[in-house]
Amino acid sequence: MILPGSHTAALLLLVLGMLGWGLWANLFKAAGGKWRFELFSFDFAAGVFIAALIVALTFGSLGFDGFSFRDDLQLAGKRQDLFALGAGVIFNLGNMLLLAGVSMVGMTLAFPAGLGCALVVAALWDFVLYPGGNIAIQSVGMMAIVLAIVFAVLAFRTMSDLRFRAQGESASGKPRRRKSSGKALALSLFGGVLLGSFMPLVRLASASEIGLGPYSLGFIFAVGIAFSTIVFNLFFMNLPVQGKPIEVTDYFRPKLSRHGLGLIGGAVWYAGLVAVLVRGRFEGTAKVAPQISQALEATSILIAALCGLLLWKEYDGADFSVKVRLGLMFVLLAAGIGAISAGVPAAR
Repeated sequence: MILPGSHTAALLLLVLGMLGWGLWANLFKAAGGKWRFELFSFDFAAGVFIAALIVALTFGSLGFDGFSFRDDLQLAGKRQDLFALGAGVIFNLGNMLLLAGVSMVGMTLAFPAGLGCALVVAALWDFVLYPGGNIAIQSVGMMAIVLAIVFAVLAFRTMSDLRFRAQGESASGKPRRRKSSGKALALSLFGGVLLGSFMPLVRLASASEIGLGPYSLGFIFAVGIAFSTIVFNLFFMNLPVQGKPIEVTDYFRPKLSRHGLGLIGGAVWYAGLVAVLVRGRFEGTAKVAPQISQALEATSILIAALCGLLLWKEYDGADFSVKVRLGLMFVLLAAGIGAISAGVPAAR
C-alpha cells in the first residue's frame, strides 16, 4: 500500500481531508432545494463506495511493501471487520440526520450545530479511551463550542424573524409561517452525537496485529454506508422529517447531472476519510502531531459554515445584530477547535 513518506506529504494529505469534509455538502446544495436529502443519500453512498473501491485497488494495492488491500482483508480478524462495518452504519445515520438539518436550515446552522456537537462528543470519548490529555483546556474548548452553537441558533432565529416581517403576508392573504429551527437543530444535534461516536469503532477496527489497514478499513466502512442507506431511507422516505413521503421511482426522474453531484459529493467526503485513516499510519519523518491533525480535521466545520454564509448566501440581507452573532459563532468555533485540539493526548 502507498503511504505518505514525508512530513510535507502527510500535511498535504490532511489538508486534502479537511477540504473534503468541509466542501462535500456543497454538492447537496448545488443539487437544488427540490432534490430531497433522502434521494441525494443514495448517490452519496454510491459515490463513497466507488471511491473506496478505486482507492483500495490503487493506493491500497500498489507500493513496495508487498502488502496489498486483498492481503489486509484476508488477514484481518472478523471482529475488526464488524467494527468497521458498524462504524460505517453509525456514521451514515448521523450524516443523514445532518443532511436533513442542512435541507431545513442550511449549512451555516446545521454544520456548526451538528459537527460542533460531534467534536464535543468525540472529546468526551477521548477522556474515557485516551486519558492523558489536558482536560482543563479541552473543557474550555467544549464550552466555547456549546456557546458557538447557541449564537448560531440565535442568529438563525433573528434572521427568520427579519424575513418574516419583510415578507408580511403571502399573496393569498394567509399569514406566512416563521421558519422554525427547533426540529432541524434536534436532528443536527442527534446526528452530531452519532458522528462523534463512530471513530472509537474505527480505532478498534485498526487495533492489534489483526487490525485492518487504512484502505481495507475504508472499504468495509463504505460497505456499511451503502447497505445501511437502503435501510435508513426506507424509513425516511415513508416517514419524512419534512415534506410528503416520496417513492423510490422519484430517484429516477431527474437528469443524470443531478445524480452526478451526489456521486462527486460521496467521493469528496471519502477523500477526507482516507486522510483520517491514513493519519494513524504516519511514521518516522511523516508523523504529524495529533494536535495538528485534530485541528485540521475540525477546521472542516468552519469551512462548511463559511460556504453556507458566503457561497450560498444563507444570511443575505442580515442586519447588524445577526452579523454580530454570526461573528461570535465563528470566533467561538475557532477558539473551541483550537482548545480541544491543544488538549488532545499525545497517545491518541
